[in-house]
Amino acid sequence: MKLDFKNRFSKEVEMHVQKNGGDYMDAILELCEKHEIEPEVAGKYLSKPIIEKLQIEASDRNLIKQKKSGKLPF
Repeated sequence: MKLDFKNRFSKEVEMHVQKNGGDYMDAILELCEKHEIEPEVAGKYLSKPIIEKLQIEASDRNLIKQKKSGKLPF
């Protein structure tokens, strides 16, 4: 059942972003409210591709530190 919900929740997140625009963070928070899930717990229901997209968004917003790539920031 847990795997089924994980797949369904991840698909809902993707559909929400495609249908409504916006970003993954907002979609996840809205769906947490809808399903009465704490945002802190939602991470275990997200697929790896969504987690990667969420990390990129957070990095772009300077919410998390960017990984050092060894490249100069030009």
